Amino acid sequence: MGYCAERNISLVFYTQSGRFLARIIGESKGNVVLRKKQYRVSDDEVMSAKLARNFISGKIYNHKWIIERMTREYPLRIDVTRFKDVSQQLSALLIDVRECEDLERLRGLEGQAASSYNKLLDPMIFQQKEDFYFHSRSRRPPLDNVNAMLSFAYSLLANDVASALEGVGLDAYVGFLHRDRPGRVSLALDMMEELRGVYADRFVLSLINKKIMGKEDFLKKENGAVFMKDEARKKFLAAWQERKQEKLTHPYLGEKISWGLVPHAQALLLARHLRNDLDEYPPFMWK
Repeated sequence: MGYCAERNISLVFYTQSGRFLARIIGESKGNVVLRKKQYRVSDDEVMSAKLARNFISGKIYNHKWIIERMTREYPLRIDVTRFKDVSQQLSALLIDVRECEDLERLRGLEGQAASSYNKLLDPMIFQQKEDFYFHSRSRRPPLDNVNAMLSFAYSLLANDVASALEGVGLDAYVGFLHRDRPGRVSLALDMMEELRGVYADRFVLSLINKKIMGKEDFLKKENGAVFMKDEARKKFLAAWQERKQEKLTHPYLGEKISWGLVPHAQALLLARHLRNDLDEYPPFMWK
């Protein structure tokens, strides 16, 4: 643990059900000037909304292109008209988000976009349909196999983003869209919005459609809660680490990096914006 702390490698602990317990990091390298600026922006709802709308814009844009890619790659396996309709809805919401300067309205627009997108998650599951289906998002506890994997993936992503934010000197617990709550990495939840679909959802879908995960990997309890078994979590984590090594060209930086470095790149861009080195925070927009 000391070896990891000295090298700025965070260690994360989860319960057997995949619930986050704790994250151990090394000495804080926070820049006091940067963090004071972060706190000032967080306290100002108008300034917070301007940042929050970029996070949400990135999320909606990425969801739209997940849908568009499905229509191009699998036109015979999905209802293309239905997918195109949702894509147009997201385009309209994207315009509204970019013009919005009110946090509550932004949350409403984000909720509308998420609802439209979530209706298409189930049609994106091509294999093992009897055992893997998505009707709605269920948390604490997840009530089906897909939600169990999504919850675990989101938890992993949140902690990857939190580590990236701490690494550039920001406070992962002080957000702009997600307001302060004890024990919640609000800024990490803000930034991961734009990465949920392209980073976590696509990963979970690939595990199902490639039959890497199967019904034997899950345990259903008497109260209806569904959890991954121990060996399944190990398999999930191994695949997660493999995915993080895959390369892509960062849409803003124009450089080839691994998926695992995307949260670090975005954290750096956010820090540069707060330092006034960038006029606006550029969300991660995948295509």
